[in-house]
Amino acid sequence: MRPDTHPLPRPAIDDQQPPWHAQAAEQALQTLDSSATGLTPAEAAVRLATHGPNRLTAAARPGWLRRFAGQFNNVLIYVLLAAGFTTLWLEDLIDAAVIFCVVLINAVIGFIQEGKAERALEAVHAMLASHATVLRDGERHEIDAGDLVPGDVVLIESGTRVPADLRLLATKNLRIDEAALTGESLPVDKDSAPVAPLAPLAERTGMAYAGTVAAVGQGTGLVVATASATEIGRIGRMVSELQTLATPLTRRLDQFARQITFFILLVSVATFLWGSRVGGLPALDIFLAVVGLAVAAIPEGLPAIVTITLAIGTAAMAGQRAIVRRLPAVETLGSVGVICTDKTGTLTKNEMTAVGVMLPGDSLTVSGAGYAPEGGFHADGRPVATDRHTELLGLARCALLCNDAQLHRDAAGRWTLAGDPTEGALLTLALKAGLDLAEETARTPRTDSLPFESENRYMATLHHDHRGRVFALLKGGPERVLGLCVRDAAGLPLDAAAWQARMDGAASQGQRVLALAECELPARTSELTLEHITPRFTLLGLVGLMDPPRPEAVAAVAECQQAGVRVLMITGDHATTAAAIGASLGLRDGNPITGAEIDTLDDAALRTRLGQTDVIARASPEHKLRLVANLQAGGQLVAMTGDGVNDAPALKAADIGVAMGQRGTDAAREAADLVLTDDNFATIAHAVREGRRVFDNIKKSLLFILPTNGGEAGLILIAVFAGLALPVTAGQILWVNMVTSITLDMALAFEPAEDGVMRRPPRPASEPLITRLLFVRIAYITVLMVAATFVVYGWELSRGHSIEVARTAVVNMLVMSEIFYLFNVRHFTASAFRWETLAGNRIAVWACVITLGLQALFTYAPPMQALFGTAPLDAWSWLLITALASAKFGVVEIEKAVLRRMGIQRM
Repeated sequence: MRPDTHPLPRPAIDDQQPPWHAQAAEQALQTLDSSATGLTPAEAAVRLATHGPNRLTAAARPGWLRRFAGQFNNVLIYVLLAAGFTTLWLEDLIDAAVIFCVVLINAVIGFIQEGKAERALEAVHAMLASHATVLRDGERHEIDAGDLVPGDVVLIESGTRVPADLRLLATKNLRIDEAALTGESLPVDKDSAPVAPLAPLAERTGMAYAGTVAAVGQGTGLVVATASATEIGRIGRMVSELQTLATPLTRRLDQFARQITFFILLVSVATFLWGSRVGGLPALDIFLAVVGLAVAAIPEGLPAIVTITLAIGTAAMAGQRAIVRRLPAVETLGSVGVICTDKTGTLTKNEMTAVGVMLPGDSLTVSGAGYAPEGGFHADGRPVATDRHTELLGLARCALLCNDAQLHRDAAGRWTLAGDPTEGALLTLALKAGLDLAEETARTPRTDSLPFESENRYMATLHHDHRGRVFALLKGGPERVLGLCVRDAAGLPLDAAAWQARMDGAASQGQRVLALAECELPARTSELTLEHITPRFTLLGLVGLMDPPRPEAVAAVAECQQAGVRVLMITGDHATTAAAIGASLGLRDGNPITGAEIDTLDDAALRTRLGQTDVIARASPEHKLRLVANLQAGGQLVAMTGDGVNDAPALKAADIGVAMGQRGTDAAREAADLVLTDDNFATIAHAVREGRRVFDNIKKSLLFILPTNGGEAGLILIAVFAGLALPVTAGQILWVNMVTSITLDMALAFEPAEDGVMRRPPRPASEPLITRLLFVRIAYITVLMVAATFVVYGWELSRGHSIEVARTAVVNMLVMSEIFYLFNVRHFTASAFRWETLAGNRIAVWACVITLGLQALFTYAPPMQALFGTAPLDAWSWLLITALASAKFGVVEIEKAVLRRMGIQRM
């Protein structure tokens, strides 16, 4: 077939053609103008020029300088820069340096975290194979996978990564691990038969998709899509087109920065106009007063405190096996209302486990999870002595010997599997029954076997013992094995209907059922053939297998639900399996939503269905994206967990993406904000608690900083409007801000979690950073602080002291008020009249001690007196300052008592 005599193949089929998975193999070959012997090299070259290489192209990224400059494009950064230049103009080099360092640190952190989408896309690219084995003109060649074109015929072998989307032409015992693409927990049996046009991705058994891995077997496939036209490429486009969402904290801080910037500018202009036009003050004097007002009002220490609080939370989460990739993500988890979680490996161990055994005379449950041979057998809740249970030992011996899997202990002591997960579960079952592989193999060695074939749906092995007995062991699909059995292990004729009912009961609980059987063969049989596999077997029993929930995940789901956080399980498994796992986790498992159903629902109907169940099955990447968008449209903050490349778009679209660190793909990890190093849902519950603690501490910092800034600004404002001398200078204001920023403000970042933090609902997504209740407290604390400082200021002047003494007393009044107020703020509404107030945060106590030491230097050290214009205070001044600060402390505690009586626990 020559390229100049035939039309070029189409990269995609037209509307008149059925999708690839619904076409017969011969029709697919005809559609792409190819043959079972592959393309000629000349044809392949022409098609490569037409379609381009089989590689995903990355979008152009902005240069590093542009990305770094973009980190400064933020209102809060503008406020910080204004504060920095103002303090620099006032020749306070230390405070200016601190502010500029904060700005620089924030920019560097943002720059490092920039480009998450690009890195996620690069990780998707890495999913494509690097080499491929193809047929060209009937000859076998190994080529660069980038040179594959539609129409190529690719050979697949066990362990190879599929290099492009393939329509399978022929298979031999082919099973492909599609977990990264579909979420299916077990390798999928493949064949060349077409399936229904509307079959979901996980049920397209005639297709092999780029990025998946052949677990066992062999196959031949026709390339039907390459590069961005593949399923992997389509997901990559979805990732690149999604916009990274701002976190609730960044949205709230941006809103707060705009509000406070506008307010400061408005008050500053009004003050300047009043002082120059009405008060008749010299322009330079009023300008300096306005500068002092702005410096006092700007909370320049807030971003540093927020960053440090988030960093402390990040370190705490790392200690709990959760790695934060973006600092604001620490707080976001504390605000989420819905966690959409993957099932396999997150809620479950991703290790197939035998959970039930059905014998002729008994049904047993099996304890223990995963491949570790730890656990036992129970009948009606009572332990079973395996060494005296003949029927159980017979079934376990078959599970052990008719098996090709191997279990090993790694250097860390963990049990790992080499082989098929189902066989690994059966091997673990036999070890739990007390059997020893080496001993049993020596007693009844294997002499031949029939490997599992998808057409036969069973595996058989031939054994003999040292007394001349020859027998075959059989395991496989229950319908197939039951058809080969004539009796059961109790010696009774096989009651197929009764066994079918037991099998259906196990399947309804989400279990995958396997049947095990044996039969005697003639003594001289040395080779096992299909002729031996006839209705002559004795059924040993059925084994129910599943990937069971992690025990700690059950408790974590309950804790999240108690905290008002809804847990949705989204999986690629069948609805029946998903519902059974959901029920065991405590989720609403009735009438699960399937991906096919999602396609038929509009947004309103989908929102209604989401209110009826917590289980979503057979979900594709588009379904996950739509679910996230639907929940967000309903006002929810959404966390999404995942480990596969199919999860990457939803991980990025969610308010916070949580990827698995052990089994997760690079694509999922790069798209996520948080990576769990233990792949455990329980770690998410710990992270939610930590996130709530972090956000509470940020709110406490606001509650502490803003009244101080308001009090300082209020002093200057009242003095200007009243025509008085300024009670405090701009330099003294900067001293207060600098001292408290490095001592008292930072202490709140180390606050432990409030009592009952996981027994309250999440904060609404629309809730502002400064709530009405928070604003009320900030306002009246500001008033109390202004009143106290003016009392001290007036009292010192009335005693005939100089303005330097009065200003020194005012500064100490401000600082002492903050020291007392710090212990008010440690809890939103809980009483401070208890020992925990001092013992619960030792850093706060030490911060107060250091602050008092610095204030002593400020007041009495001659160099500080010369620099800041301060003067010594006598004992009466300190007595009044302490009394007023104590009175303010008592007033706040009275307010907190009133709030407690009203049932208010947070602000």
